[in-house]
Amino acid sequence: MRRSIFGNAGVRHFTQTFASGTEPDDEAWHLQPSGARTDPTTSSMMIGESPEIGAVVRQIEKMARSHAVILILGETGSGKELAARAIHCASPRAEGPFVAVNCGAVPDGLIETELFGHGKGAFTDAREARLGVIAQARRGTLFLDETDALSTKAQVTLLRFLQDLRYRPVGTAQEIAADVRVIAASNQNLQTLVAEGRFRQDLLYRLNIFELWIPPLRRRPEDIELLAKHFIDTFSGKYGIDAKRLHPATLEWLRQHDWPGNVRELENWVHRKVLLAEGEEIQGDAETSQAAINAEATPSSDLRTAKARALAAFESSYVSGVLARAHGNVTAAARMAGKERRAFGKLLKKYGIDKTRYQS
Repeated sequence: MRRSIFGNAGVRHFTQTFASGTEPDDEAWHLQPSGARTDPTTSSMMIGESPEIGAVVRQIEKMARSHAVILILGETGSGKELAARAIHCASPRAEGPFVAVNCGAVPDGLIETELFGHGKGAFTDAREARLGVIAQARRGTLFLDETDALSTKAQVTLLRFLQDLRYRPVGTAQEIAADVRVIAASNQNLQTLVAEGRFRQDLLYRLNIFELWIPPLRRRPEDIELLAKHFIDTFSGKYGIDAKRLHPATLEWLRQHDWPGNVRELENWVHRKVLLAEGEEIQGDAETSQAAINAEATPSSDLRTAKARALAAFESSYVSGVLARAHGNVTAAARMAGKERRAFGKLLKKYGIDKTRYQS
């Protein structure tokens, strides 16, 4: 299994009057909350054994060695911020902060203040100076997510900064040299947006020194089981409950599902199932049972064989689910299924289902 392990860098947010042409030293900063996202609970591992994720890890290792701008592309939920954190934590800037900003959440009129900060009295209610995210990320990494959401005006602002990595806080006259690495991300095809006149070509050139593409989860199905088990362990530990196993039919559904929301969708699915599961297994529901039936009914099988396999898959999943809801009580499970206890017991024996696994 190929794993790239990294840690989270803590981030501090500070304010200071801008009195010099360089960003303030650590000891001169004062605590001040900011709108930047610095989530300390983000997973500390990129997990997978597929060739696709292996290629991503190798690219991350190479890109981390320099300070050049990186553009990370990939579908929603595929792990773009996770990859950005991996680059940061494998880089010479690992001891510095990692500051993440969702560009789509910043109002157009506040983009300069968010990026560059402002001086005291720069505008109404600006009673004290405040650092922007560029200064907050000093000696570290600034991650700009959803750069495709930037307005034309905001794109010009970012382009001007990237040209020489110098900026002027709003309401001040002093230009400051930034010490930060910029990593941008988008779930859109920026070349298409350029062709449509919605994204600046020159800004794309500035952002696209390195390009890292994160493959969608459906392109690396061999990673699904590893990720699911990782999330099961994570959430079981979080809630102090025993880790669950994946029922074979459920695992088959996981492999067959298209995962339009990618790793984030899988994480949320596992989160929900860990909390709702009864017994020691995460069982299939109507959706997963139907997927297992469809998987069994392959064109390569004759009708009789395909039908037998589909029926067996359904019966096994259904019997396990009923037994789980009855907490291993065979009599109660048989009643729920509308069968005699003896007949239900034969089904347990037929599919090798151990009732003790579901007894609480």
